[in-house]
Amino acid sequence: MLTPAGNYTQSALESLAAQGATTVVIAYEDTAFPTSVAEGAQRWAAEYGYEVLAVETYPKDVADVSAIMTKFRDLDPDVFVGGGHFNDALLFVRAAKELDWTPGAMVMTVGPSNPTFVEEVGADAEFILGPTQWEATMSWEGDYFGTTAEFAARAQAMFGEPPTYHVAESAATALALQMAIESAGSLEMDAVRQALYDLDVVTFYGPINFDDTGKNVAKPMGSIQIQDGVINVVAPTEAAVADLRYPMTPWDER
Repeated sequence: MLTPAGNYTQSALESLAAQGATTVVIAYEDTAFPTSVAEGAQRWAAEYGYEVLAVETYPKDVADVSAIMTKFRDLDPDVFVGGGHFNDALLFVRAAKELDWTPGAMVMTVGPSNPTFVEEVGADAEFILGPTQWEATMSWEGDYFGTTAEFAARAQAMFGEPPTYHVAESAATALALQMAIESAGSLEMDAVRQALYDLDVVTFYGPINFDDTGKNVAKPMGSIQIQDGVINVVAPTEAAVADLRYPMTPWDER
């Protein structure tokens, strides 16, 4: 049900290209998930007409990214993409500020969509972009569960806390299976599998349509941007609740 790692940066890079961004640099942790993200970022960069100025890797549990960021600063790209985990995102932001480098946009795969990120870096979190599988503020709507906000309210009432994307993904998975069983009119495995392949629907979670490998390729990865301390969905257009802000304001002008 989840959007594949290779598509994590697609909506952000597409939106930034529409704003005039033409060059990008990519740094990623040398492990499986970030590698898939980085490979996807290079593919989408080519798709949207970017020139990739540099691609750098770094080891797991890296403690210092200043050398990478110094190289990137000197290349002066429009967009920085960081493929790693939460602590990596903190390191990238802090290093960029210390080096007085403000790219037009910073896109990081893990961190910005977590409210803790804003708490950690404060005003420096402004303008930072990140992918998200699902947010309760998205504007998706379907026949089952209604809007994302309505689903979130029901889930919170049931479980006593705001739902994460894991909750939404799980509910959408069960919903897809139920719809396939009803469409097949059977519990027979092959019939249900074929009904899943044939499923093409928009839900509170977003579009659901599986490719031949079983991936839900219809659902675009969302992109959030931290705006005035708030995590706002800015892409794709059909799920956005705010306009993308580009370019970033320099650190010393905030």
